[in-house]
Amino acid sequence: MPSILNNRYQIISTLGSGGFGETFLAEDIHLPSRRRCVIKQLKPIANNPQIYNIVKERFQREAAILEELGSGNNQIPSLYAYFELDSQFYLVQELIEGVTLTSKMQQSGILSETSVREILTNILPVLDYIHKKGIIHRDIKPDNIILRSSDNLPVLIDFGAVRETMGTVVNSQGNPTSSIVIGTPGFMPSEQAAGRPVYSSDLYSLGLTAIYLLTGKTPEQLETDSRTGEIIWREYAPLISPNLGMVIDKAIMSHPRDRYSSAMEMLQALQHKAQTVSSSPSFSQTTVVSPPPVFPSSNQTIPPTSSPSNQDNSKTIILGSLIVGGLISASVVFGMILTRSPESSSENTTTQQALLPSPSVTTKPIESPIQNTVNPSPSPSIIRPTPQPVNRPSPKQAIPDYYSLINNAQYETAWKHLSSQFRNNSQLHPNGYISYVDWWQTVNFVEIQEVRMVEEGAEVARVETRLKYLMKSGREASHYLRFRLVWDAETNNWLIDETKSI
Repeated sequence: MPSILNNRYQIISTLGSGGFGETFLAEDIHLPSRRRCVIKQLKPIANNPQIYNIVKERFQREAAILEELGSGNNQIPSLYAYFELDSQFYLVQELIEGVTLTSKMQQSGILSETSVREILTNILPVLDYIHKKGIIHRDIKPDNIILRSSDNLPVLIDFGAVRETMGTVVNSQGNPTSSIVIGTPGFMPSEQAAGRPVYSSDLYSLGLTAIYLLTGKTPEQLETDSRTGEIIWREYAPLISPNLGMVIDKAIMSHPRDRYSSAMEMLQALQHKAQTVSSSPSFSQTTVVSPPPVFPSSNQTIPPTSSPSNQDNSKTIILGSLIVGGLISASVVFGMILTRSPESSSENTTTQQALLPSPSVTTKPIESPIQNTVNPSPSPSIIRPTPQPVNRPSPKQAIPDYYSLINNAQYETAWKHLSSQFRNNSQLHPNGYISYVDWWQTVNFVEIQEVRMVEEGAEVARVETRLKYLMKSGREASHYLRFRLVWDAETNNWLIDETKSI
C-alpha cells in the first residue's frame, strides 16, 4: 500500500480491515487545511476480468448515491471523492469525530431510557430520508452509528450496497449476481438473510440496536419464544417504560408485515409518549417510567376493534399492569347489572356518581350498595322504603367501576381509585401518574369476564376477577387476578391496594 493514494491522500493509519478491504485515516494534501478523511478500499471478491467492468459500473452508481445522500443529510457522511487504482476501488468520505454506539457502551455501560430515546428520535428521520430515496441501509448495528462529538447526533455510516457490489459474480447462466448477503448475523431479520430486505428490515436492526443499548445484550445472547419466534428481552430492562417497550417490540417482530410500515410511523409512535406527558397533570417524581407488561402465552380469538392482530404473546405480565385495562364490554356490564338482587337494583342509578373524582351527593343513606354519600343531607331528593343504616359501595362493584373510568378515559379519576401506597409504589409507577397514563395508552380495552367476592370486611375486601386484555398492538391475554381493596372513609370508596395473579 503506497503512503499516498491517487497522488492526493496521505495515509495516516489503518482504522479497520475485513473481507471487502481496508479502511484508512488519511489527510488531503491538496488542501491547505490538510483536511482529514476516511478512505475505504474495496476489493472485488472475484478476480474475473469478465465481471470487472460490471463491478466498476455498479461501484460508480453506488458512489453517486452516497454523494446524493451525504449532501442532503448532515447525519450521513459526505462523499468527497471516489477513484479506481490497481483494480481496487476507493471511497473518500467525511471523517466523523465521535464514538460508535459500541464504544459508548464499552465506556459507559448500558444507556438510560432517555439516552436511547434521544438516539432513536434522532436517527429515525435519517432512515426515513434514505428510505424515501429507495435505499435500504442493510447493516444497522451499534458499530455503524457514531455519536458525533460536536452535537451528539447519531451519524449513520457504512451503507451495505457498495459492499454488495464487491460481491458480484457470474452465475451458471452467465448473469451477474451477488454472491454475498449484506448484514450482520443477529441484527438482520430473516427476510434480509434470505436476500430479500425490505425497508422495515432496517427498523428491525435498529430495534435490536436499541435493545443492546438498554440491556448490554447482543442478539445472540437473547432467547426467542419457541412458539412465536419473537425475541424475549424485557426481563433485562425491567424499568423500561411501556411506550418504548411497545415501540421496540413492534420494530423487532419476526414478520415484516407486523412491524412499522415506515421509519416515520415508528418515530410517531415513539413521540406519542412525549405528547401524553405534556398533556398530563404534573407530578414531582422524575424517574424513569414504569415497567412494561410482558404477556403470558395465551392467544385469544377476539381481536381488538381498531388494531391488527399480531398473534405474538410474551410469557409474563408485570404486576403493575394488572391494575389497568381498557374499554369494558357493554354487554358484560349490562349483564352484571341485570343479575343483581332487587335490593341492589338501585346501583344502576348511582354508577355515574362513582365515576366522579370528588362525589358530593345530597341524599340520605339508602340501601344501594354503591351510593357514594359524603355529606348526607337532611333533605333527601330520593326516598327509599327500607333505608340501610350504612351506605357503602360494594367491593365487588368497585372493579367494574374502576374499569368504567378507564373506558371513559377518566385516567385522573381512576388514579384516585388506587390507594396512596399503590400509587407511590416506585416499582409499579416509577414516574407516578405519568407512568400510569403511559401504560393506558397501550391498551385497546379490557373485557371483564367474571367478578367474584372472596372476602368482605369493614376495612379490607378481596375480589377475584377474570379479565381479557386486548392491546393496541394486537396482543390478547387472559388473566385471573385477586384484588385487595381497602376502605377509604374520606372518599367513601373502596380503593385498589394490591393485585396478584392467581
